[in-house]
Amino acid sequence: MKKLALRLVSFAAPLALTATAFAQDAADAEGQATAIAGRALAAGLAIGIAAFGCGMGQGRAAAAALEGIARNPNASGKILVPLILGLALIESLAIYALVIAFQVQP
Repeated sequence: MKKLALRLVSFAAPLALTATAFAQDAADAEGQATAIAGRALAAGLAIGIAAFGCGMGQGRAAAAALEGIARNPNASGKILVPLILGLALIESLAIYALVIAFQVQP
């Protein structure tokens, strides 16, 4: 139960905090304010979901690699290089989401 609550809080906190941080500018027209708020919410959702997904993917990849090394310690050299490459590719997905979130901002 504690793990579920921690996952929910760690997923909801970036969504709530980033949207309010990006929505600091006041707009003149009400329609423009709604558009800016929508963009801020989209950017916050993109960063939050990407961070959550990449964190879960990196955790599963590391767990699988460590389990493979634990079963066969002689294969650690063959497992380590693809693990590092996979972790770098997973992290690049989060960076792409960050770049797209900045592109969405006006």
